[in-house]
Amino acid sequence: MASYLYLLAVFLLFNTVSSKLILEDGYEVTTVIEGHKLKINPHAVLPRPGSSDLIVLDSSSSVFYSISFPLSNESVPERLSGDGVAGHSDGEAGGARFNKPKSFAVDAKGNIYVADKNNHAIRKIDASGKVTTIAGGNSNKTGHHDGPAQDATFSDDFEVVFVPERCVLLVSDHGSQLVRLINLKAEDCVMGSHSGEVAGVNCVICILLFVNSPDS
Repeated sequence: MASYLYLLAVFLLFNTVSSKLILEDGYEVTTVIEGHKLKINPHAVLPRPGSSDLIVLDSSSSVFYSISFPLSNESVPERLSGDGVAGHSDGEAGGARFNKPKSFAVDAKGNIYVADKNNHAIRKIDASGKVTTIAGGNSNKTGHHDGPAQDATFSDDFEVVFVPERCVLLVSDHGSQLVRLINLKAEDCVMGSHSGEVAGVNCVICILLFVNSPDS
């Protein structure tokens, strides 16, 4: 009997400690998008930098929408990309097709990078709406092959994250238990081809070349 009471006390103590909650007040939850009324199923949402738009992914329909702030139940979604039919087709936004995308990331220029789950590919929607495939384009099979991006393969369960400080995409490849890295083009990360940062670097290089030239 004593041992039973001891075990019971240990069990109760363990559960009391492991389920400790710290409730912080001052927050409020409100519903601002009712998908069933808008006939969309929000799977993932992210703000689009430099605009007042929210990007909404409806994975079940393979469609991206944009909704303008401020958000309310009266908000009207506009189709951003995807024609609602599962597939793998690049080109203009209205005719592009995705296949159950799982997640997406947005860079500072408004480019959208899509983890296109069932196509085992990573797609890009640029600021003009044009859709391209930037990785996994040469194979529609699962795998974990590295190398040139179009020859790379991914599992059927992966997500993407944009890292602006490194100008890279990180791929959390759950199905292969890997973290993958894709180096993006400089134009994807630099705001404008004549940005102050780039111009400043070029100017410093020119000065150094002049100072160190044999004739100076």
